[in-house]
Amino acid sequence: MAKSRNNLLGVGGQRRKLSKGDQQGSAPARAADRRAAEDRKQELARRMRERTQGEQQDS
Repeated sequence: MAKSRNNLLGVGGQRRKLSKGDQQGSAPARAADRRAAEDRKQELARRMRERTQGEQQDS
C-alpha cells in the first residue's frame, strides 16, 4: 500500500495548454458557440413560457 494514499496530486492527467487568446475567451469559435448556446436557451425559455401560459388558460 502507498504511504500517502490521500495525496492525489497529479492524478487525472495533464491539462491542455491554452493560448492567451483562449484563456481570455476571445476566440471567434468560442464566441459563436456561446451565442448558439444562448439562442438555444432563449428558445427553450420561450417554449416553456408558452406552455405555462397555455396551461393557465386551460384552467
